[in-house]
Amino acid sequence: MSTIPRRWPRLRSARARIAGWVLLLVLSALAVISLLTWFLTIRSVDQRMRDSLRTEIAEFTTLTESGVDPATGAPFATVDDVLRVVITYNLARPNEKFLGYVDGQFRFQSREQAPIRLADDTGFTDLVASSTHPVEGSYESGAGEVLYLAVPVSLDNDPAHGVVVAAYFADQERESANDTGRIMAVGGAVTAIAAAAGSWVLAGRILAPVRNITTTAHSITETDLSGRIPPSSPDPGDEFGVLTATLNDMLDRVESAVSGRRRFLDDAGHELRTPITIVRGHLDVMTATDPQDVRQTVALVDDELERMNRIVSDLLLLARAEQPEFIRRTVVDVAALTDEIFGKASRLADRNWVLEASSPAHAPLDAQRITQAVLALADNAVHHTDAGDRIGIGSQLADGRIRIWVSDTGSGIDEDEQKIIFDRFSRGRSATTRTDGAGLGLSIVRAIAQAHGGAVSVGSVPGRGSTFTVTVPVDPPSGSESR
Repeated sequence: MSTIPRRWPRLRSARARIAGWVLLLVLSALAVISLLTWFLTIRSVDQRMRDSLRTEIAEFTTLTESGVDPATGAPFATVDDVLRVVITYNLARPNEKFLGYVDGQFRFQSREQAPIRLADDTGFTDLVASSTHPVEGSYESGAGEVLYLAVPVSLDNDPAHGVVVAAYFADQERESANDTGRIMAVGGAVTAIAAAAGSWVLAGRILAPVRNITTTAHSITETDLSGRIPPSSPDPGDEFGVLTATLNDMLDRVESAVSGRRRFLDDAGHELRTPITIVRGHLDVMTATDPQDVRQTVALVDDELERMNRIVSDLLLLARAEQPEFIRRTVVDVAALTDEIFGKASRLADRNWVLEASSPAHAPLDAQRITQAVLALADNAVHHTDAGDRIGIGSQLADGRIRIWVSDTGSGIDEDEQKIIFDRFSRGRSATTRTDGAGLGLSIVRAIAQAHGGAVSVGSVPGRGSTFTVTVPVDPPSGSESR
């Protein structure tokens, strides 16, 4: 059995539905306007014919009431004379006819051409020829509807009974209105075709952003999330422009989340591979019957597992740093926070700890995360200094930003290292006290600073020390209030 299912989806498309609805509305409007115009025109024509009939009869009445023949000035002698003068004296309009009857028989008619001879229509003659009082009505003749007005005519000196009739061939008189209706119908059809074509093109332009969305959605894969929808309009009143911007923002967040997950997996695989290899290697060569070898291996395995635990914890912290709920702002007394951080840092190691400045300001910060970042910088300074070396901590409000720094007089950092020191798993080569850390501490500091809408920077001279500065805006940028 053959079917044609592929043609219908296009007819059910949004573009076809929009064009169809527009066409339906246009056709409905044109039909209402055309029918209303035709109806009003027909009614106007009918009213004009009736008014004309009444005017003609009024003229007949005026002419006959005097009882004097206007051509001779003598009184009318017979009813025949009255009808002859009345019908010949008045000029009939197109589609209009005057007739005269005496004693029920046709006697006179106007000379204008007519579709048919009403005088030969016995049905019409029977209807009007014997009228004893004015009669107005319509009659279905062989040429269509006839509107008529019949008025009896009599003279005191003539016993004959006359009737004068003014009639209109209504269908022929309405032909101009029908022509107007036909012209409007043809014009409406042309307008509908133009409206259909215009609505199809317009619907295509309106739905272009939807096609862009579909194309972009098809282009996005698990390995390539870089596709974005071309913006349609920057106008905030453009719904499709707002939708495009919203979807692009969503794609940015999705790409960021997927990139973060991929980076987490890559980093975890990269860093955890080494301790796992060490553990397996020592377990493979361990002599189970040698208690000392077992104790040494267990100690090494325990140390490597602890290092793996720290790596995983740091990686999870960096992953959470990309989430909105990573920080929770409260209005913090910066001076009190600086004093508290200094007290905690001064217990890290035997150094010459100095509180260099303390800003008397209040700012919306996550006190725990700022403390975590500054202590990480202090711990980093400890590993790059010797006992008795100076380490300073301070805070300052300047240009609408809070600056919290940690300075030291240690070994300093080479210029090429300063460019990569905040990258994940980057370790400086100049530390005086080596650490078994994974190189994630400064990455965590940068993540905390960026979560606050700020940044972290380093200034260092090899052999003379370094200064790490966390800069946070006092007024958080829009979109970071809830982070």
